[in-house]
Order: sequence, then C-alpha cells, then structure tokens
Amino acid sequence: MRSRGFTLLEVMVALIIVAFSLTALTASMNQMIDAANTLRERTFASWIAQNKITEMRLANAIPEVSATSGEIEFGNTEWEWRAVVSETGIENFRRIDVSVSHYGAEYVILTVTGFIGEPIEIGRRNGIYR
Repeated sequence: MRSRGFTLLEVMVALIIVAFSLTALTASMNQMIDAANTLRERTFASWIAQNKITEMRLANAIPEVSATSGEIEFGNTEWEWRAVVSETGIENFRRIDVSVSHYGAEYVILTVTGFIGEPIEIGRRNGIYR
C-alpha cells in the first residue's frame, strides 16, 4: 500500500505561494504605516500653522508686512515655521502664509493661509454698539 501525502514539488510550490503572499502583505502594511505617518505629520503641521495665525489674530493689531520664523517642539518633534505677512490690496487687511517643516529640513510639509483684518472695538459688531 502506497502512503498518501504531498510530494516535495507540491510542498515547494505551496511555500513559494506563501512567500509571495507574505511579501505582498508586508509591502501593503508598510504603505499603510507610511500613509499614517504622513497624515500625522500633516495634521501636526496644520495645528502649528493655525496656532501661529491665531496668535497673530489675538495680538489685536494689524501685523506689519514682514517674514518671521521660529522653532517649536510639538508632538515630541522639533518643527520650524515661517510666517510671511503680505498685502492683500484691501486697506487694513493682511494675508498670512505659515509654512511648517521638520527642524533642519528644507522640505515644507504644509502651508496654511489666513487673513487678519483691522480689529474692532470691544462690544462693537457690524457697526452696531451693544
């Protein structure tokens, strides 16, 4: 009576199929991890840029046309930001472009644009006093 089982060739083909499947699975997982890290970086960069624009708005003054930059630690990472204030063509209304990158890197991860207008008196809204 002949013993039933797999031949060496069948086992080798099955192992090759498993190896290709695991390679494709690993590549797919690496892509997902890279995408998650990129999304995390862009989210942090967006928060940093929006915080800088908010700080300028809370100064309650129209910023001068200029460029400023600085460093910040956020999310256990060192970041660099650069804010460029420019004219808009409307009196007392400025455009602010804040670019964020990793500290020491030349690649800009994200640029956020905001606008600042002339501050109004406390209690005044749409020309009506309350």
